[in-house]
Amino acid sequence: MKHITLKDLAKQLGLSTATVSKALKNYPDVSDETKKSVQDLARELNYEPNSFALGLRSKESKIIGVIIPTMIHYFFSSVLDAIFKEAEQRNYMVIVMQSNEEYCNEKKQVDLLLNKGVDGILISLSNKTNDFKHLQKIIDYDIPLVLFDKIAKLVNCSKVFIDDKKAAYEAVSYLISKGYKRIAHFRGDLNPQNSIDRFLGYKKALEDHGITFDPSLVYLCDNNSDFSDGYSSAKQILLDHGDNVDAIFTVNDLMAIGAINYFNEKGIKIPEQIALFGFSNWFMASVITPSLSSIDQNAYQMGKKSIEILFEEILSKKSNKPFTHKKIVIDTELVIRNSC
Repeated sequence: MKHITLKDLAKQLGLSTATVSKALKNYPDVSDETKKSVQDLARELNYEPNSFALGLRSKESKIIGVIIPTMIHYFFSSVLDAIFKEAEQRNYMVIVMQSNEEYCNEKKQVDLLLNKGVDGILISLSNKTNDFKHLQKIIDYDIPLVLFDKIAKLVNCSKVFIDDKKAAYEAVSYLISKGYKRIAHFRGDLNPQNSIDRFLGYKKALEDHGITFDPSLVYLCDNNSDFSDGYSSAKQILLDHGDNVDAIFTVNDLMAIGAINYFNEKGIKIPEQIALFGFSNWFMASVITPSLSSIDQNAYQMGKKSIEILFEEILSKKSNKPFTHKKIVIDTELVIRNSC
């Protein structure tokens, strides 16, 4: 089916394209009779404005780009839910891309979004991102950028994140308050800041409660920090330490669920023989047996705040007003269930 243009409407009605455009926009200097004729024909022919042409005139694309590491995380689905709702209210479209935890993908996706002329970009960095030239490129193009969840502290833009160190500290301190002493940590990749901070929070909690840090109880899960990492690390910790570990704090819920699955298979009772504490508060954490204690990151609030700040910067840019980058820390909370 042919795309109907302003010229098509004008030709059929014997009017100028300027008059047709004004009639569609309900300008007062066009007669009611002409407005009705134009609007009736537009409906009949299913006329839709050319959004690209409108964007060129207004210097807006009405599109924002979002790059996330993975689609499978319940956390990111909640973040995206908030982003979609806020964007829809402002008549913006959202392009979502998945880096699959790879820097090279993230870099290509930034270039693609810039070529699409998006009005702003939201990014949660991949685990492999340790070069930030592609982020600087966004800033150099004068495109508003907000980093969320997995951020880079050295990049000069707005950021929305949680205090990972504090959240981990509180979770491990809770385990200690319940009498657990030999607490292992399944940590994520060495590179992302949130993985580093969760490890530091774990270590500080031990030290502040008079428990000597034992590096042999830290298991690096640098594959995808997923179910299989948790399952294999749970198997390995029994080989390494037998029953001389009474709790595990994991960098995310997927690894904790993988560990629970292994312990259930081996008939190891949770929390009687070993306790677990996850991070992110996935839906699965509440339905697995036993249910998993976790840290709620308030993902929806993170997504909502991230896109609100992005729109603030977009509006400031449109109005030629200065904008001060913001750093927003989202509150977390412990969700205690049956695993500890």
